[in-house]
Amino acid sequence: MPSSSSAPAGSAIVWFRKGLRLRDNAPLVEASKAGVKHVCPIFVIDPHFGPKHVGINRYNFLLDSLKDLDKQLSKRYRSRLMVLRGKPEEVIGRLLKTGKPLLSAKPTLILWEKDTEPYALKRDAAIIKLAKQNHVEVRTFSGHTLWDVEQALAKNKGKAPTTNNAMQTLAKALGEPAKPLAIPSKLPPLPPGAKAYDVPTLKQMGYAGSVQGYLSGGETAGAARMATMLKKTSFIRTFKKPQTRSTAYDPPDTTMLSPYFKFGCVSIREFYWGLKKVCSGASHSKPPESLLGQIYFREMAYLMGASIPNFDQQAGNPSCKQIPWAKNPKMLAAWEHGRTGFPYIDAAMRQLNRVGWMHHLARHAVACFLTRGDLWLSWEQGRDVFDKLLLDADWALNNMNWLALAGVAPWSPPFFRVYHPVPKMDSALNVKDPEGKFIREFVPELGKMPSQYIYAPWTAPMEVQKTAGCIIGKDYPKPMVDHDEVCKAVPSAAKDQ
Repeated sequence: MPSSSSAPAGSAIVWFRKGLRLRDNAPLVEASKAGVKHVCPIFVIDPHFGPKHVGINRYNFLLDSLKDLDKQLSKRYRSRLMVLRGKPEEVIGRLLKTGKPLLSAKPTLILWEKDTEPYALKRDAAIIKLAKQNHVEVRTFSGHTLWDVEQALAKNKGKAPTTNNAMQTLAKALGEPAKPLAIPSKLPPLPPGAKAYDVPTLKQMGYAGSVQGYLSGGETAGAARMATMLKKTSFIRTFKKPQTRSTAYDPPDTTMLSPYFKFGCVSIREFYWGLKKVCSGASHSKPPESLLGQIYFREMAYLMGASIPNFDQQAGNPSCKQIPWAKNPKMLAAWEHGRTGFPYIDAAMRQLNRVGWMHHLARHAVACFLTRGDLWLSWEQGRDVFDKLLLDADWALNNMNWLALAGVAPWSPPFFRVYHPVPKMDSALNVKDPEGKFIREFVPELGKMPSQYIYAPWTAPMEVQKTAGCIIGKDYPKPMVDHDEVCKAVPSAAKDQ
């Protein structure tokens, strides 16, 4: 029999933030073998992330993910996810000081997965300070990226790669990422009599309206999607991101795993090793176009975000050209809500508003249109719209991509190489939709417009517009700018860029 000195004692808090999964979850694994009597899995709903900053589709995806995690904890361990509300510094500060409202005494240990976003770094530093003051041990783990961000930067002399080739070189220097961790077979129980704190509803969180997203959140749905994708060996081995269609929507041409990676519902390491297995010994596409190349872009973004000062703004950002962007709230609103008068741009933006997703080439098109291509509005404004509405909105990736597409970063395409908002079928935007099915779906005003005019309906004769039931300038906007003119009308301070 074990001695009384080895009996489990104390309690641990596993603080879920991202990493909303059981598989490959280092904090959960560590808690399961920490020698504590009780483990409390918690999630804190931060009021900072509410209707003002997060669209309904992404918030619903989060709530789905929390419900799924709670269900899995209950089924596997007879535990629960305790969903608390309030500023994390206050909610967790109280837990660390008194144990309330979950424990009869303060915990001995708190564990979480690292987060490198500025907001998270500031929050976590405050929690670490509070834990130290209350003599609670803190253990943190890397798990949201293939490699630990700090270690990867140290290996690269503190600088982030700015090309996919450079990221591949760093990946070789770092060696293969760790294999995914198994789900713990056992987990110490919640303390007796612990009150349940359930996942709230959208209405309780201040949201109104319906959800129309393509995806359900959570590890169960994400793991099933990933497993399905990894069985598509031909798809994986031949995948080239630029060749996927920007107008494919039901189903899309890509994996649609990005929202699950954003919330950590599935493990990026598990996907990496799955891809390696599928491609082993077979001919396959290569980075940067391959799925592995897309993972490298993701790693690169995290390294940039953690090492470039003021990464999310123009001011004080050494990797951002200083451009005198215009300010025009009406133009910004027209772009955001898909009322520019350019059907391809509008369909993409309305898709974003409706379902919280958009193909990466469509993201290229609308970002270029907002910034250097047509409207000359700041990439920061576009980034904020994406950050609110995208299911897969990710601070590091969103900023890296907007810096690139605005033409202002060292990793940007040439500043004056812009996309035309009336794309040809063989353009780099890979539209391949001559009938305009994508436009008819998301811009129903143009549903009866003949295909030959669907991308530029203002060129249709008036009789054609009348027959289609869509008068341009009345039922659907005229183009808000003359692309051929505005793309050449560069602000003087930008001409040397």
